[in-house]
Amino acid sequence: MHTTVHLLAADAPAQMLPARQLMAFTLASHIILVPMGVALPLLTLVMHHRGLRRDDPVALLLARRWSAVMAVQFAIGVVTGTVLSFEFGLLWPGLMGRWGDVFGIGFGVEAWAFFLEAVLIAVYLYGWRRLPPRTHFLLGLPLPAAALLGAFGILSANAWMNTPQGFTLDSQGNPVDVDVWKAIFTPMFGPQYWHFVVAMLMTAGYVVAGVYAVGWLRGRRDRYHRLGFTVPFTVAAVATPVQLVLGDSIARAVFHKQPVKFAAMEIVWDTDSHVPEYLFGRLHPDGSISGGIKVPQLDSILAGFSPDTVVRGLTSVPSSDRPNATQATIAHGAFDLMVCIGTALAFLAAWYGLVWLRHRRLPRSKWFYRGAACAGVGSVVAVECGWVATEVGRQPWIVYQNMRVADAVTSTRSATLWTMFGLVILLYVCIFGAFLAVLLKMRARWRLADGGTGPAGPAEEPEAVTPYGPRSRVPVGDDGSAPSGGGEG
Repeated sequence: MHTTVHLLAADAPAQMLPARQLMAFTLASHIILVPMGVALPLLTLVMHHRGLRRDDPVALLLARRWSAVMAVQFAIGVVTGTVLSFEFGLLWPGLMGRWGDVFGIGFGVEAWAFFLEAVLIAVYLYGWRRLPPRTHFLLGLPLPAAALLGAFGILSANAWMNTPQGFTLDSQGNPVDVDVWKAIFTPMFGPQYWHFVVAMLMTAGYVVAGVYAVGWLRGRRDRYHRLGFTVPFTVAAVATPVQLVLGDSIARAVFHKQPVKFAAMEIVWDTDSHVPEYLFGRLHPDGSISGGIKVPQLDSILAGFSPDTVVRGLTSVPSSDRPNATQATIAHGAFDLMVCIGTALAFLAAWYGLVWLRHRRLPRSKWFYRGAACAGVGSVVAVECGWVATEVGRQPWIVYQNMRVADAVTSTRSATLWTMFGLVILLYVCIFGAFLAVLLKMRARWRLADGGTGPAGPAEEPEAVTPYGPRSRVPVGDDGSAPSGGGEG
């Protein structure tokens, strides 16, 4: 309770805490699915292309199965994303009522991308059984672009909230003369977008590879598991050093464009040069810092490549215009945890790359595969931490320096919001439980298929009765017809 009180201003409306908690829960839940929605289509098509180019049935089998997971994940993401869309209007009517005409174009782009992706996924799944291989693959190529378009829409809206532009204010403080292009391409859009996209590639790659790393640790070291591990892990490993550069770039963009947020993320209290870097640690209301590891002058060096770089502190603005000590500590801890995970993943990717360059094979150490098995979970945690640092570090603004969170929140009674929160938690437990159950069911069917046995005997093909994956060709009878019960779908 002590922490909860300090997360809010003393005069905050009662509705703000449940509204924040509800939004945070649904966003944190939805973002678990986002990496697979954005990057799994690309991984699937990379595997599909390998299968076609090398006439590799194992690669095609993996691509078929990944496309099934992609479809199920997309369906779950539709539900959680729709809940978020409603919450923007229901929980934050002040935001949407005043600023919707300015940054709402991003949500429009995301909606169009969603419908396009739904159609493309349906065509791709349908094509496994009915289209020529080349045609089928070409029809799947727009899928990654549609996923990136959806990310474009959402990130443009969020970047605008961080660095709003593209409008002027009338005498009543309402935005007029909206410039759509400036509202979309804000100063933070480029750094946020590319940082996010590469993070999605990393996360999806490590999550998918982690599944096959667990299989390797359990003794499944056939070509199916080796290929299922190698392709996504290679994509993630290549993206990891790129992300280190992009992460440094976006941190420096925050330093220049949102100096108060940067001060919160680095728990800098007073404006000064030769500012030390704290790895974790806790900021207190009087500006003192406890715990953590202090590295002298490093923060100034990271911000401006020189210890003489002046870093603005939280006290450079009134206390009402900056995150409080608790919020700054949360943003700082999330940021540092994200950086630590990213650094660990970079070492894992370097290990993989060095073994491949020297021996042209996969690593054989169990410790490597243990790390790879954990890398997917670590990547998801890093993504969550990135959003926490972004959103908490912007407080108390919902639109940076233009609208406070307290001015945007709904007037609905707090008791009603807490009830909604409980119902949403129950709904999401059911949704994610169903998602897990479907994935486990699919895994069981695939293992039966790989083993060549099933309830009906060795001749049964479990994938043949599902809407994904091509059915095997069957022999044609003397009269030109297929035997009973077989044939192409």
